[in-house]
Amino acid sequence: MAVNIEIPTVGESVTEGVIGAWVKGDGEWVDRDETVLELETDKITMEIPAPASGVLKHGTAEGDTVAVGAVVGSIDDTAEKPAGAGASSATVAASEGGAGSERASSSTAVVEPPASQPPAAPAAETTAPMPSAPTGSNGDVRATPLAKKLASEKRVDLHGVRGTGPGGRVREQDVLAAIQGVESAAKGVEASVPTPRPVTVEKMSPMRQRIASRLVEAQQTAAMLTTFNEVDMTAVMETRKQYKEAFAEKHGVGLGFMSFFVKAATGALRAFPGVNSFIVAGEDGKPAIEKHGYCDVAIAVSSPKGLVVPVLRNAEAMSFAEIETRIKDFAVRAKDGKLSLDEMQGGTFTITNGGVFGSLLSTPILNPPQSAILGMHGIKKRAVEDPDNPGQIALRPMMYLALSYDHRIVDGSEAVRFLVHLKEAIEDPKRLLLDL
Repeated sequence: MAVNIEIPTVGESVTEGVIGAWVKGDGEWVDRDETVLELETDKITMEIPAPASGVLKHGTAEGDTVAVGAVVGSIDDTAEKPAGAGASSATVAASEGGAGSERASSSTAVVEPPASQPPAAPAAETTAPMPSAPTGSNGDVRATPLAKKLASEKRVDLHGVRGTGPGGRVREQDVLAAIQGVESAAKGVEASVPTPRPVTVEKMSPMRQRIASRLVEAQQTAAMLTTFNEVDMTAVMETRKQYKEAFAEKHGVGLGFMSFFVKAATGALRAFPGVNSFIVAGEDGKPAIEKHGYCDVAIAVSSPKGLVVPVLRNAEAMSFAEIETRIKDFAVRAKDGKLSLDEMQGGTFTITNGGVFGSLLSTPILNPPQSAILGMHGIKKRAVEDPDNPGQIALRPMMYLALSYDHRIVDGSEAVRFLVHLKEAIEDPKRLLLDL
């Protein structure tokens, strides 16, 4: 008797996925609840476990698109477990590696131009044809005296030389260029053989398709603007330097910059609730404003399959240690594809830190239906007015901040004041402690 392997329900908005990889080979023994395949959806990559112990039979290939509820394989649970199946599993997995790679590469087409056959070497007397040059009314080629002299010495037909002088007049440089071209053609075939230029076409993953769709949606539906400011990171960097060892020893996690910005953002969101709101359809079908009495801050995290945005629920109530611990956990599990769908849904505001990749300034795109997103950037020392000595210049670690917002719901003055509120909290971290 065979037990079917079916694609489970992932979420209300997920109706299909792509077979990312068969973890276990066709005909291989698997134990119940052992991962047999990876399913890629437009939101997450999830592992599908074996519903029973037995011999696995593939019903689909890697790269196939399958609907929720579809049968993608089966397990013969009447088969007897072979002796040393655990050890052989590893052996099979290793031997299947080449085949697996071959299957994975089947969805990638490499297009290369056909190899050219080297033409026969030209005869010594052969000369390359030259384009015609403008001629005068008497039929003679218009050329400078030096050009005519050089052409006579080198036995070059001026009718085949293109003139670059005034009115198409052939100059000495034109004759030299023509001679060089003929010599290059006579030397061999290297110039005539095109260098292969490989082109790779890869199938776009469901997650990447979803990311592309949402970014286009944001551009097309929102009246998106971006306002900028800069923040002096001196106080935060000194605070972090002073307490990072004690913080790590007590909480078991490093003290980074993100916790400061999350706390500063939640304070600004409560001061300017419009930035923390959505535009939704009201009961009468007309646009309405959905306001939130909490701050669910989504943190943009890079993963091998694309950008994901897991959410810190009720971030306004979190301590620095809780924020740092959760963000570190998000980053680790995003890299391994272990984030759940629930963790990436919702969010009333997003923070993205392009500075970790070296970005100096950018305009982040909204994460619908959110009304704003904060972009952090690289910290660079710049000459600015010394806040402790007005009128004097000092070298300070500065960061550009960008707030992209939906102008349909957030006014420009509100966006600017939001960013100023956040800037003041970062430049004077005591304000975070005092909830100012």
